[in-house]
Amino acid sequence: MKTKTIAYAFILSSLLAATSAPAEPREFEIHEDHFSVGFLVGHIGFKYQLGMFLEAGGRFVWDEEANELHSGEVIVQADSVFTNHDRRDRHVRSGDFLNARRHPEIRFEATSWEPADADTGTLRGDLTIIGQTHPVELEVKINRRAYYPFGHEQYTVGMSMRTVIQRSQWGMTYALEGDLVGDDVELILEFEAIAQ
Repeated sequence: MKTKTIAYAFILSSLLAATSAPAEPREFEIHEDHFSVGFLVGHIGFKYQLGMFLEAGGRFVWDEEANELHSGEVIVQADSVFTNHDRRDRHVRSGDFLNARRHPEIRFEATSWEPADADTGTLRGDLTIIGQTHPVELEVKINRRAYYPFGHEQYTVGMSMRTVIQRSQWGMTYALEGDLVGDDVELILEFEAIAQ
């Protein structure tokens, strides 16, 4: 009888240990079909030009239960810029702006994550454009966490991120005089990332 009691106690303690063990950080890969990188920049004060980058990817390691980010990276192909105007796109790729031939990648590397609550927070990191790296902060909203309802049917998290940078900080000073092209650039990231 004593042996059975000890055995039951061992099994119970093992189960409790398993259920109380902290969740492991998981790697998430941003789904290339559901990743939008956009921007808005003023044009002579008349309007804001909307643009996108058509080629980008990224991944991050996140402990969802503890809401702790361990690492994260986004890489954007500079020459994939698209503003729906071929001549303007070629100009944005040139040395006046992105210098995409010499600096083909725009890179963001996360350095810290500060949650405000379960679904919002501030992501800090280093943004490298045309070979220069400066810190930025992005406001983050976690839209949904669930198993995908069709297709890959894997666990997925969807996020929206926003920030505003001054392009002159990265050395892009073309057409700043007279505010022909605005200095402030709003960056917009929308994505779905799949747990690996």
